Amino acid sequence: IDPILATPTLYLLGGGHVSLSVSKVASLAGFDIVVSDDREAFANKERFPSAVATHAGPWQEIFPQIPANDLSYIVIATRGHKGDLDCLRWAVTTPARYVGMVGSKRKLAEFFKVLSIDGVSNERLEQVHSPVGLDIGALTPEEIAVAIVAEMIAVRRNVSTSAASLTWKPKVQQT
Repeated sequence: IDPILATPTLYLLGGGHVSLSVSKVASLAGFDIVVSDDREAFANKERFPSAVATHAGPWQEIFPQIPANDLSYIVIATRGHKGDLDCLRWAVTTPARYVGMVGSKRKLAEFFKVLSIDGVSNERLEQVHSPVGLDIGALTPEEIAVAIVAEMIAVRRNVSTSAASLTWKPKVQQT
């Protein structure tokens, strides 16, 4: 008997070049894709043909249209700090299984201070993946996409993403 697994949904908040690459890799990995951006030119079916839905407009109008649940994965990659903070503020209130944000550790620390003042628990903040993706030395949008989707797959499959578990160790044959 093969289990029937529900298809997870990836909500990409931001429709720039990183999200474009993430959508392609995540689609291949079996995620439904929903893309949102505050600009129509960056969230549409022409730009994201594999998306099951796109939303464009002010973030506060988009959030109610996103039915995030425990099968949801959210990746925040907007065009600026304000959009990232607005999206993160919303994302941490959802039951999403995965919340990741493109950005530096310094940016994340700044956002955590603000969200802590807003009353978001440290437990929920510690669940945010940022910098997002596995540390594989990714530089290009395509490589970053692979790193992000690899991390999402690890979360989906309940696999540890610690550096120790990702280090390849050759098996030594006993003679």
